[in-house]
Amino acid sequence: MNPNIMTIGHLARETGTKVETVRFYEKSGLLPKPTRTEGNYRSYDRAHLNRLSFIRRARDLGFSLDQIRALLALSDDRDRSCSAVDEIAKEHRREVERKIVDLQSLKKELDRMIDQCGCGVVADCRIIESLSPPDASGSIL
Repeated sequence: MNPNIMTIGHLARETGTKVETVRFYEKSGLLPKPTRTEGNYRSYDRAHLNRLSFIRRARDLGFSLDQIRALLALSDDRDRSCSAVDEIAKEHRREVERKIVDLQSLKKELDRMIDQCGCGVVADCRIIESLSPPDASGSIL
């Protein structure tokens, strides 16, 4: 067998991806369909490995599938200006900054709830009270 050809399991292991995820990326068009062996097994090459590694890294950085699809399309046109790539990255950074603000607000609310807790009994717990619907009278079940 050609050493540059990989099975789906090998490709998944090399990239730290689940086999089901590789199939999903194929179905969604992010990863090109591989050729098939005589036994009808998927047969991946170095280009698949590189593309899947790109996708994994972009996902690790929180890019959406649509953003990754756009980045991949842009990366296929090597002579094009990278201004469109920059704009995708800047938009993603703005999304991350919004999430950070939301998470900081969430942390403040959790801090407030925890600080109000007197560590007594559950019946008097301010955290449970804060999480319960306004019309709950004691038990939430």
